[in-house]
Amino acid sequence: MKRLNLIVLFVALFLILSLVLTPGLGCITITTPEITTPPPAETPAPAPEPINPAWTPPITTDNQTSELPSIADVVALVKPSVVAITTEVVSYDFFNRPYTQEGAGSGWIIDEDGIVVTNNHVVKGARTITVTTDSGDAYTADISSVSTDPLNDIAILKIDAHGLPALDRGDTSRLRVGDWVIAIGNALGQGIRATEGIISRKGVNLPVSQGQTLYDLIETSAAINPGNSGGPLVNLAGEVIGITSAKVAQIGVEGMGYAIGIDTAVPIIQELVNKGYVTRPWLGVGLYTVNQIAVRQLRLSIDWGVLLVQVVEGAPAGQAGLKEGDVIVGIGGEPVTNVQEFTRFLHASEIGQPLEIKYWRGDKEYTTTVIPTESPHP
Repeated sequence: MKRLNLIVLFVALFLILSLVLTPGLGCITITTPEITTPPPAETPAPAPEPINPAWTPPITTDNQTSELPSIADVVALVKPSVVAITTEVVSYDFFNRPYTQEGAGSGWIIDEDGIVVTNNHVVKGARTITVTTDSGDAYTADISSVSTDPLNDIAILKIDAHGLPALDRGDTSRLRVGDWVIAIGNALGQGIRATEGIISRKGVNLPVSQGQTLYDLIETSAAINPGNSGGPLVNLAGEVIGITSAKVAQIGVEGMGYAIGIDTAVPIIQELVNKGYVTRPWLGVGLYTVNQIAVRQLRLSIDWGVLLVQVVEGAPAGQAGLKEGDVIVGIGGEPVTNVQEFTRFLHASEIGQPLEIKYWRGDKEYTTTVIPTESPHP
């Protein structure tokens, strides 16, 4: 009986141990984690070579820039010499009926006896011109005495006044990009006002209309608005360094105004005051820039250059053997591709001095020498 009990006890213990140690039956299973070998450590990159082991940061210094001259003081100095110009121009409507249109511009006094500088486009075609000084005095300019140079957009007016405050001339050759400048003029025809900026570029060539390009301009970030034309652009010494003339007015374009450099303007101003017109080298030709239309219609042998559409009888060009239909491709040793280039090189030549001209006639190239004469009086 005892032996039977021992056998039963042994079987029972065996069954219990089987239930406890058999996996998958809802009991906790203890497993030994798998042992893995760790990856080898990456080899560190070598340290960069030092640039300069002895270098130290710059020593702190006084970072205050020198104080700029007061713009208000400059404006106070210049403003009495700036004038507002209003004009009346006869225009015509759709039915060719005349009506009077008013315009506004600016100018500045270059001589105490009433000589005023402005732009040609300010007074072009004007029937009346009124000049108002900063003190409020108004003068009517004599239309018959207005002298203009349309090519460089400069005009000279004379008013009956004396003892006026004239502005001094600056030196454009000393200008640097970044120099402070002030534009003063009759902006929007609402009276004399001032805007400040810097010189952005020098020596800019800007096409302003069909067939006309202004050369060697000063670009400025000073705000230029309609009515500013003809007013002075001055440096911080109150000296005129340019004549405000144009701006780029396009969507997304800001701070691109232009002035005629005073070094370019002064010789022209002197001729306008002394003679009433500007004398330039003259060949007596009518010009047209060669394009594909001209090439097809005239069956030209060359597709670039300047076509002679007129040769004045007895003029230097005709005396040198040039004829209508010739295509000029070089002047004074320089190639020319359009009328603007030709005009610029011609005006840079000297009256009475031989000038080499290269041209095509038919399918052959020729060279001749022309002697420019003084341009006829307007």
